[in-house]
Amino acid sequence: MTTKIRRSSGNVFSDLGFPAEEAVNLKMRSDLMIRLSTLIDARGLTQAQAAALFGVTQPRVSDLVRGKIDRFSIDTLVAMLGHAGVDVRIVVGRSRVA
Repeated sequence: MTTKIRRSSGNVFSDLGFPAEEAVNLKMRSDLMIRLSTLIDARGLTQAQAAALFGVTQPRVSDLVRGKIDRFSIDTLVAMLGHAGVDVRIVVGRSRVA
């Protein structure tokens, strides 16, 4: 049996077959969630401490660290990063996919 290897497009959600717009949204949300989780680890925060810092409840932080992407909007994740003092910048440009 041979294994077929394919080069990634850079967006795992696109590679999995999600429609283009949804794949972009999921990638943005996952990137923001990873940044928040990294911040929690880097600062050695408990979920309760992270919740206070992000301006949310502890169960929301639990959802975050467990990767419950469907429970977060881009707006919510950006607001959480803002509460933590993280500068969020959005770069808009031409898509690499024609």
